[in-house]
Amino acid sequence: MAAATATASTSFSPPPCCSLRRRFHASPDRAATMPLPRLLLLTRHQLRHRLRRSAVSVAASVKQEEILWTRAPVSVVEPAAESLFHVSVDLSDSPGLAASYVAAGQYLQVRALECRPAFLAIASPPSPSGTKLEFLIKDIDGSAASLICRLRRGDVVELGPVMGKGFNISEISPPESFSSVLIFATGSGISPIRALIESGFDAKMRPDVRLYYGARNLQRMAYQDKFKDWEYSGVNVIPVLSQPDDRWTGEKGYVQAAFARAKQILDPSTTGAVLCGRKQMAEDVTSILVADGVSSKKILKNF
Repeated sequence: MAAATATASTSFSPPPCCSLRRRFHASPDRAATMPLPRLLLLTRHQLRHRLRRSAVSVAASVKQEEILWTRAPVSVVEPAAESLFHVSVDLSDSPGLAASYVAAGQYLQVRALECRPAFLAIASPPSPSGTKLEFLIKDIDGSAASLICRLRRGDVVELGPVMGKGFNISEISPPESFSSVLIFATGSGISPIRALIESGFDAKMRPDVRLYYGARNLQRMAYQDKFKDWEYSGVNVIPVLSQPDDRWTGEKGYVQAAFARAKQILDPSTTGAVLCGRKQMAEDVTSILVADGVSSKKILKNF
Protein backbone atom coordinates (compact mmCIF):
# COMPACT_ATOMS: atom_id res chain seq x y z
CA MET A 1 0.00 0.00 0.00
CA ALA A 2 1.41 3.35 -0.95
CA ALA A 3 2.00 5.68 1.96
CA ALA A 4 -0.19 8.76 1.94
CA THR A 5 1.83 11.94 2.25
CA ALA A 6 0.91 15.59 1.94
CA THR A 7 2.74 17.39 -0.84
CA ALA A 8 2.49 20.87 -2.23
CA SER A 9 2.32 20.99 -6.00
CA THR A 10 5.02 23.34 -7.20
CA SER A 11 4.98 22.77 -10.94
CA PHE A 12 2.48 21.24 -13.33
CA SER A 13 3.79 19.29 -16.32
CA PRO A 14 1.02 17.09 -17.67
CA PRO A 15 2.19 13.65 -18.78
CA PRO A 16 1.34 12.27 -22.20
CA CYS A 17 -1.84 10.66 -20.80
CA CYS A 18 -3.38 14.09 -20.25
CA SER A 19 -4.60 15.76 -23.39
CA LEU A 20 -4.50 19.16 -21.76
CA ARG A 21 -4.22 22.40 -23.62
CA ARG A 22 -1.60 24.63 -22.13
CA ARG A 23 -2.98 28.06 -21.43
CA PHE A 24 -0.83 31.12 -21.86
CA HIS A 25 -0.96 33.44 -18.87
CA ALA A 26 0.26 36.83 -19.96
CA SER A 27 2.64 38.56 -17.61
CA PRO A 28 2.06 42.17 -16.55
CA ASP A 29 5.09 43.32 -18.53
CA ARG A 30 3.78 41.87 -21.80
CA ALA A 31 2.68 45.33 -22.85
CA ALA A 32 6.29 46.39 -22.73
CA THR A 33 7.10 44.02 -25.60
CA MET A 34 4.07 45.00 -27.66
CA PRO A 35 4.86 46.74 -30.97
CA LEU A 36 4.96 50.48 -30.35
CA PRO A 37 2.20 51.51 -32.82
CA ARG A 38 -0.24 49.03 -31.28
CA LEU A 39 0.70 50.07 -27.77
CA LEU A 40 0.05 53.73 -28.59
CA LEU A 41 -3.49 52.84 -29.69
CA LEU A 42 -4.37 51.69 -26.16
CA THR A 43 -5.91 54.20 -23.81
CA ARG A 44 -4.63 54.39 -20.26
CA HIS A 45 -7.84 52.67 -19.06
CA GLN A 46 -7.46 49.81 -21.59
CA LEU A 47 -3.82 49.29 -20.63
CA ARG A 48 -4.66 49.22 -16.92
CA HIS A 49 -7.46 46.70 -17.61
CA ARG A 50 -5.14 44.41 -19.58
CA LEU A 51 -2.51 44.48 -16.85
CA ARG A 52 -5.09 43.76 -14.15
CA ARG A 53 -6.56 40.85 -16.16
CA SER A 54 -3.10 39.37 -16.71
CA ALA A 55 -2.30 39.64 -13.02
CA VAL A 56 -5.53 37.79 -12.12
CA SER A 57 -4.65 34.97 -14.55
CA VAL A 58 -1.21 34.59 -13.01
CA ALA A 59 -2.67 34.62 -9.48
CA ALA A 60 -5.19 31.89 -10.36
CA SER A 61 -2.42 29.72 -11.77
CA VAL A 62 -0.26 30.18 -8.68
CA LYS A 63 -3.23 29.43 -6.40
CA GLN A 64 -3.78 26.07 -8.16
CA GLU A 65 -0.09 25.23 -7.80
CA GLU A 66 -0.11 26.03 -4.07
CA ILE A 67 -2.84 23.52 -3.21
CA LEU A 68 -1.70 21.04 -0.57
CA TRP A 69 -2.20 17.62 -2.14
CA THR A 70 -2.47 14.42 -0.10
CA ARG A 71 -1.36 11.22 -1.80
CA ALA A 72 -3.42 8.14 -0.96
CA PRO A 73 -4.11 4.72 -2.53
CA VAL A 74 -7.35 3.69 -4.13
CA SER A 75 -8.90 0.69 -2.38
CA VAL A 76 -12.01 0.15 -4.51
CA VAL A 77 -12.97 0.96 -8.10
CA GLU A 78 -16.13 -0.77 -9.28
CA PRO A 79 -19.23 -0.04 -11.36
CA ALA A 80 -22.11 1.47 -9.36
CA ALA A 81 -24.47 1.79 -12.33
CA GLU A 82 -24.21 2.42 -16.05
CA SER A 83 -21.59 5.21 -16.55
CA LEU A 84 -21.17 5.55 -12.76
CA PHE A 85 -18.32 4.21 -10.63
CA HIS A 86 -17.94 3.68 -6.91
CA VAL A 87 -14.44 4.73 -5.85
CA SER A 88 -13.00 4.45 -2.34
CA VAL A 89 -9.73 6.04 -1.24
CA ASP A 90 -7.81 4.70 1.77
CA LEU A 91 -6.85 7.46 4.21
CA SER A 92 -5.42 5.24 6.94
CA ASP A 93 -2.14 7.15 6.66
CA SER A 94 -3.85 10.55 6.37
CA PRO A 95 -6.23 10.78 9.34
CA GLY A 96 -6.12 14.56 9.30
CA LEU A 97 -7.75 14.77 5.89
CA ALA A 98 -10.41 12.22 6.86
CA ALA A 99 -11.17 14.12 10.07
CA SER A 100 -11.57 17.42 8.21
CA TYR A 101 -14.68 16.03 6.51
CA VAL A 102 -17.38 17.02 8.98
CA ALA A 103 -20.60 17.64 7.04
CA ALA A 104 -22.51 15.81 4.31
CA GLY A 105 -22.34 17.82 1.11
CA GLN A 106 -18.67 18.77 1.37
CA TYR A 107 -16.40 18.09 -1.58
CA LEU A 108 -12.78 18.20 -2.67
CA GLN A 109 -10.51 17.99 -5.69
CA VAL A 110 -9.13 14.61 -6.74
CA ARG A 111 -6.61 14.03 -9.48
CA ALA A 112 -4.88 11.03 -10.99
CA LEU A 113 -1.48 10.93 -12.65
CA GLU A 114 -0.96 14.64 -11.89
CA CYS A 115 -3.61 15.54 -14.46
CA ARG A 116 -6.13 18.28 -13.95
CA PRO A 117 -8.34 17.63 -10.91
CA ALA A 118 -12.02 16.78 -10.70
CA PHE A 119 -14.29 18.34 -8.10
CA LEU A 120 -16.09 15.47 -6.35
CA ALA A 121 -18.75 15.46 -3.65
CA ILE A 122 -18.03 12.93 -0.92
CA ALA A 123 -20.50 10.04 -0.85
CA SER A 124 -19.57 8.37 2.43
CA PRO A 125 -20.97 9.81 5.68
CA PRO A 126 -18.63 11.89 7.88
CA SER A 127 -16.97 9.96 10.69
CA PRO A 128 -14.55 11.30 13.35
CA SER A 129 -12.57 8.06 13.14
CA GLY A 130 -13.01 7.52 9.41
CA THR A 131 -10.19 5.97 7.40
CA LYS A 132 -11.60 6.34 3.90
CA LEU A 133 -13.53 8.62 1.58
CA GLU A 134 -15.97 7.26 -0.99
CA PHE A 135 -17.13 8.86 -4.22
CA LEU A 136 -19.73 8.24 -6.90
CA ILE A 137 -18.12 9.34 -10.15
CA LYS A 138 -19.71 9.82 -13.54
CA ASP A 139 -17.51 8.48 -16.33
CA ILE A 140 -17.43 11.07 -19.12
CA ASP A 141 -14.90 10.47 -21.90
CA GLY A 142 -12.07 12.98 -21.85
CA SER A 143 -12.89 14.33 -18.39
CA ALA A 144 -10.64 14.40 -15.35
CA ALA A 145 -13.12 12.13 -13.56
CA SER A 146 -12.85 9.55 -16.33
CA LEU A 147 -9.17 8.97 -15.51
CA ILE A 148 -10.08 8.18 -11.91
CA CYS A 149 -12.71 5.68 -13.03
CA ARG A 150 -10.00 3.76 -14.91
CA LEU A 151 -7.69 3.31 -11.93
CA ARG A 152 -7.17 0.02 -10.13
CA ARG A 153 -6.81 -0.99 -6.50
CA GLY A 154 -3.47 0.25 -5.20
CA ASP A 155 -3.12 3.11 -7.68
CA VAL A 156 -2.37 6.44 -6.03
CA VAL A 157 -4.46 9.59 -6.35
CA GLU A 158 -3.95 13.06 -4.95
CA LEU A 159 -6.65 14.79 -2.94
CA GLY A 160 -6.96 18.47 -2.14
CA PRO A 161 -8.38 19.84 1.12
CA VAL A 162 -12.02 19.28 1.98
CA MET A 163 -14.05 22.29 0.82
CA GLY A 164 -17.47 23.81 1.36
CA LYS A 165 -19.75 23.92 4.38
CA GLY A 166 -21.96 21.07 3.22
CA PHE A 167 -25.69 20.95 3.83
CA ASN A 168 -26.51 23.27 6.72
CA ILE A 169 -28.94 20.94 8.49
CA SER A 170 -29.23 23.39 11.40
CA GLU A 171 -31.54 25.43 9.12
CA ILE A 172 -34.11 22.62 9.22
CA SER A 173 -33.65 21.58 12.83
CA PRO A 174 -34.91 20.55 15.33
CA PRO A 175 -37.07 17.84 13.75
CA GLU A 176 -40.10 18.86 15.82
CA SER A 177 -40.06 22.25 14.05
CA PHE A 178 -39.48 20.84 10.56
CA SER A 179 -41.68 17.80 10.21
CA SER A 180 -41.34 17.66 6.40
CA VAL A 181 -38.02 17.34 4.57
CA LEU A 182 -38.15 16.96 0.79
CA ILE A 183 -34.96 15.69 -0.84
CA PHE A 184 -34.24 15.88 -4.55
CA ALA A 185 -31.35 14.29 -6.47
CA THR A 186 -30.54 13.44 -10.08
CA GLY A 187 -27.77 11.24 -11.49
CA SER A 188 -24.51 11.40 -9.56
CA GLY A 189 -26.08 14.12 -7.42
CA ILE A 190 -27.24 11.29 -5.18
CA SER A 191 -23.65 11.09 -3.89
CA PRO A 192 -23.81 13.75 -1.12
CA ILE A 193 -27.46 12.83 -0.49
CA ARG A 194 -26.31 9.34 0.43
CA ALA A 195 -23.85 10.93 2.86
CA LEU A 196 -26.66 12.99 4.38
CA ILE A 197 -29.06 10.07 4.80
CA GLU A 198 -26.44 7.75 6.26
CA SER A 199 -24.98 10.37 8.61
CA GLY A 200 -28.48 10.88 10.01
CA PHE A 201 -30.67 13.96 10.33
CA ASP A 202 -33.38 12.55 12.61
CA ALA A 203 -35.47 11.34 9.69
CA LYS A 204 -37.43 8.93 11.88
CA MET A 205 -38.53 11.83 14.05
CA ARG A 206 -40.06 13.62 11.05
CA PRO A 207 -43.43 12.36 9.72
CA ASP A 208 -42.73 13.28 6.10
CA VAL A 209 -39.27 12.70 4.59
CA ARG A 210 -39.25 12.03 0.85
CA LEU A 211 -36.40 11.44 -1.57
CA TYR A 212 -37.20 12.09 -5.24
CA TYR A 213 -34.32 10.42 -7.06
CA GLY A 214 -34.15 10.81 -10.82
CA ALA A 215 -32.26 8.84 -13.45
CA ARG A 216 -32.75 7.88 -17.09
CA ASN A 217 -33.54 4.25 -16.25
CA LEU A 218 -32.84 1.67 -13.57
CA GLN A 219 -29.55 0.75 -15.21
CA ARG A 220 -28.31 4.30 -14.52
CA MET A 221 -29.58 4.49 -10.95
CA ALA A 222 -26.89 3.96 -8.31
CA TYR A 223 -27.36 2.75 -4.73
CA GLN A 224 -30.50 0.70 -5.34
CA ASP A 225 -29.09 -1.84 -2.88
CA LYS A 226 -29.27 0.85 -0.17
CA PHE A 227 -32.92 1.82 -0.65
CA LYS A 228 -34.23 -0.59 2.01
CA ASP A 229 -31.80 0.74 4.60
CA TRP A 230 -32.74 4.32 3.70
CA GLU A 231 -36.41 3.46 4.02
CA TYR A 232 -35.76 1.89 7.41
CA SER A 233 -34.03 5.09 8.54
CA GLY A 234 -37.21 7.04 7.82
CA VAL A 235 -36.73 8.18 4.21
CA ASN A 236 -39.45 7.42 1.66
CA VAL A 237 -37.51 6.73 -1.56
CA ILE A 238 -39.34 7.69 -4.76
CA PRO A 239 -37.39 6.69 -7.91
CA VAL A 240 -38.26 8.76 -10.98
CA LEU A 241 -37.23 7.49 -14.43
CA SER A 242 -37.20 9.73 -17.50
CA GLN A 243 -36.82 6.90 -20.03
CA PRO A 244 -38.03 3.69 -18.37
CA ASP A 245 -38.85 0.46 -20.12
CA ASP A 246 -42.40 -0.81 -20.51
CA ARG A 247 -42.26 -2.78 -17.27
CA TRP A 248 -41.75 0.28 -15.07
CA THR A 249 -44.84 1.18 -13.01
CA GLY A 250 -43.33 3.90 -10.82
CA GLU A 251 -42.95 7.65 -11.36
CA LYS A 252 -42.02 8.71 -14.89
CA GLY A 253 -40.55 11.88 -16.32
CA TYR A 254 -38.37 14.38 -14.50
CA VAL A 255 -38.02 14.81 -10.76
CA GLN A 256 -39.54 18.29 -10.73
CA ALA A 257 -42.58 17.09 -12.67
CA ALA A 258 -43.08 14.11 -10.37
CA PHE A 259 -42.97 16.40 -7.36
CA ALA A 260 -45.33 18.93 -8.95
CA ARG A 261 -47.87 16.14 -9.45
CA ALA A 262 -47.64 15.02 -5.82
CA LYS A 263 -46.64 18.13 -3.82
CA GLN A 264 -48.56 17.47 -0.57
CA ILE A 265 -46.92 20.31 1.31
CA LEU A 266 -49.05 20.41 4.46
CA ASP A 267 -47.37 23.38 6.13
CA PRO A 268 -44.73 25.46 4.30
CA SER A 269 -43.47 26.93 7.57
CA THR A 270 -42.42 23.48 8.82
CA THR A 271 -41.02 22.25 5.49
CA GLY A 272 -37.38 22.09 4.47
CA ALA A 273 -35.69 20.77 1.35
CA VAL A 274 -32.31 19.46 0.20
CA LEU A 275 -31.29 19.58 -3.49
CA CYS A 276 -28.39 18.18 -5.48
CA GLY A 277 -28.22 17.48 -9.20
CA ARG A 278 -28.94 19.14 -12.50
CA LYS A 279 -29.19 22.92 -12.47
CA GLN A 280 -32.57 22.95 -14.23
CA MET A 281 -34.02 20.53 -11.70
CA ALA A 282 -32.74 22.62 -8.79
CA GLU A 283 -34.16 25.82 -10.27
CA ASP A 284 -37.55 24.30 -11.06
CA VAL A 285 -37.95 22.63 -7.68
CA THR A 286 -36.87 25.80 -5.88
CA SER A 287 -39.47 27.82 -7.81
CA ILE A 288 -42.22 25.34 -6.93
CA LEU A 289 -41.31 25.30 -3.25
CA VAL A 290 -41.01 29.07 -2.91
CA ALA A 291 -44.29 29.59 -4.76
CA ASP A 292 -45.94 27.30 -2.22
CA GLY A 293 -44.56 29.31 0.67
CA VAL A 294 -41.39 27.41 1.64
CA SER A 295 -38.65 29.79 2.77
CA SER A 296 -35.66 29.89 0.40
CA LYS A 297 -33.41 29.75 3.48
CA LYS A 298 -34.80 26.29 4.19
CA ILE A 299 -33.87 24.97 0.73
CA LEU A 300 -30.39 23.55 1.22
CA LYS A 301 -27.69 23.07 -1.43
CA ASN A 302 -24.06 22.12 -1.08
CA PHE A 303 -22.58 24.46 -3.72
